[in-house]
Amino acid sequence: MRTYERTHQWINFELNLRQIEYGAWMLLGEAVSKTEHIAGVPLLPEAAQRLHQVFLAKGALATTAIEGNTLTEDEVLRHLEGKLEVSPSRAYLTREIDNIVEACNLIRKQVIQQGARSITVDEIKEYNRLVLRDLPLGEDVVPGALREHSVMVGRYRGAPAEDCEYLLDRFCSWLDELEFPKGQEAAFSILAAIAAHLYFVWIHPFGDGNGRTARLIEFRFLLGAGFPTPAAHLLSNFYNLTRSEYYRQLDHAGRSGGDMSNFIAYASQGLVDQLREQLKVIRNLQWSTAWENYVYQRFGKVGDAHVRRRRLVLDLSKVADNGGWVQVGDIPDLSARLARAYADKTEKTLSRDLNELKRMELILRQGRKVKANKDIILAFLPARAKGQQSAEGTIH
Repeated sequence: MRTYERTHQWINFELNLRQIEYGAWMLLGEAVSKTEHIAGVPLLPEAAQRLHQVFLAKGALATTAIEGNTLTEDEVLRHLEGKLEVSPSRAYLTREIDNIVEACNLIRKQVIQQGARSITVDEIKEYNRLVLRDLPLGEDVVPGALREHSVMVGRYRGAPAEDCEYLLDRFCSWLDELEFPKGQEAAFSILAAIAAHLYFVWIHPFGDGNGRTARLIEFRFLLGAGFPTPAAHLLSNFYNLTRSEYYRQLDHAGRSGGDMSNFIAYASQGLVDQLREQLKVIRNLQWSTAWENYVYQRFGKVGDAHVRRRRLVLDLSKVADNGGWVQVGDIPDLSARLARAYADKTEKTLSRDLNELKRMELILRQGRKVKANKDIILAFLPARAKGQQSAEGTIH
């Protein structure tokens, strides 16, 4: 008998489907459906790249912030764009981000370009090596090497060090041998990703970086389940947003003797919530594109006045502060092109332009304030009963 069989009997590499409540099954189905929606949405190249970059930043920050990284999302985005400067004392924070980004890109290549396949112990060790590369570590921690000492995580003690290699090998074999009902592979793959997260954390095979490595393994399985890259980061983001509950659920699962049901319900609900939020972002991108196309269609004629008015309404569309409202006197300051357009014009010209745009129902006006009437696009949505809007259907 191995030591872990006496101390960690719940690490048995089983997935008891009877423990999972019907609500979690429904959430898994919704997650698959929303994933298909996200994967099937065509976006303009610039918007698609921005979506990928934003959620890569969110995911990388989330999985490091859980462990204490204090960078903000804006700082991470600027760092990925090469625009962030940090003091030497904070350089390790950006190194943590770079390590996760490199690991995610490696996993993306493994799964998307080479095809989903079995995960190996050596790959897991490589993930941990990348996670910990060039970071300040304890004397008994070697990146990518299994620990040779006992560890405590809160109130939880990791599996015995002498069993970690054996348990990791069993972990990979278990994942390789999982069989899912035909036609339901995606939902069961999400379930397997969440279960794998738990089993890996219970083993806790490395001296450091186990949480980040577990979330990378989960990221890999979500990609394998058909998640597009922006959506595959969402569980890590959810865990970070609910950090205290994340740790409470992990603690409960370990101390309950291996009951996964609560953690699966928690993770499934969080995944669906995050998918709904991501769909809102995507629909806002689509809304902006549809609105811009609509504006161009309304200005079918060419000429200086038409070009000036078209640019005016499009630049008004980009205002996010104060509900989109702009003081008339501030309009020339919205953009360089509007400043040039009205530099040699009188106030009457601006007034005529605004009156024409209002007549065309492209802007709204309240006294000396105006805003783009982007909501007019919503009239072209399919009709449905009031109060039946989906959770992700709101457009801002």
